[in-house]
Amino acid sequence: MVSTLPADRAAPGLIREALGPGGFPIAPADLIAGLGRGLAVIESFDDEHARMTVAQVAQRTGIPRTAARRHLLSLCHFGYADTDGKHFWLAPRVLRLGQSYLDGARLPRLVQPFIQRLSMATAETVNVSVLDGHEVVYVARSNSPRVVSIGFHAGARVPAHVVSPGVALLATLKESALQRWLDSHEFAGFTASTVQTAESFGAQVRQARLQDHWIAIGQLDAGLSGVSTVLRDRFGECKGALGMTLQAANWPLAQIESRLVPQLLETAQTLRPLI
Repeated sequence: MVSTLPADRAAPGLIREALGPGGFPIAPADLIAGLGRGLAVIESFDDEHARMTVAQVAQRTGIPRTAARRHLLSLCHFGYADTDGKHFWLAPRVLRLGQSYLDGARLPRLVQPFIQRLSMATAETVNVSVLDGHEVVYVARSNSPRVVSIGFHAGARVPAHVVSPGVALLATLKESALQRWLDSHEFAGFTASTVQTAESFGAQVRQARLQDHWIAIGQLDAGLSGVSTVLRDRFGECKGALGMTLQAANWPLAQIESRLVPQLLETAQTLRPLI
């Protein structure tokens, strides 16, 4: 059976009353529903659904088949998809959409020299990430001084419950918003250590609120750890997360807390008046 997209990614969810920057309300009459449906069609493709028929796209997005077909053919016409007449798949041109954010967003460009400096001081790769729904999206990455480095490249997306930035970012939500997030999240398991219940994960997020950072061990990969803190602007608003992905064998918990956490917090404080 072909699964459907989560509610916040399906087409009807893209036509709900929207909020602009800073929570500014956008009237439904000002929205272009067709654009929302087209974006939902693009997002319906993933590694498990790289090639789909019109019927599969319609089922995953909740869009009627005739409309899904027109959206797919339009994407082919404009170079964002391709087809053999039955199946459709995304074309490399789609990467321009994400690259436009990375090229135009202020945060990745601003933090780059600071995370590079932190990377040289710790000999580890440093990342900056943001929360997008139920996923953490990495938007900046340092070049590690190590020959072989680990961590996530810019543009990578990971379920929020298995990486330290997810916990740190969610800790900035109000309790009501956090509860809605927990109620709608799918806690998939990746290792024997992955937290797979809303109750356990919620307890981690609330602890992260108190200590202003989070260390995740073996949640996504049994051999990896991660440590992150929140990037706030001068008004205290969350703008992202600053973190590192580490080889667990090289970094015992006590050393992460004593050596890396203070440097992360110091860098975040340095960036606060700038972002």
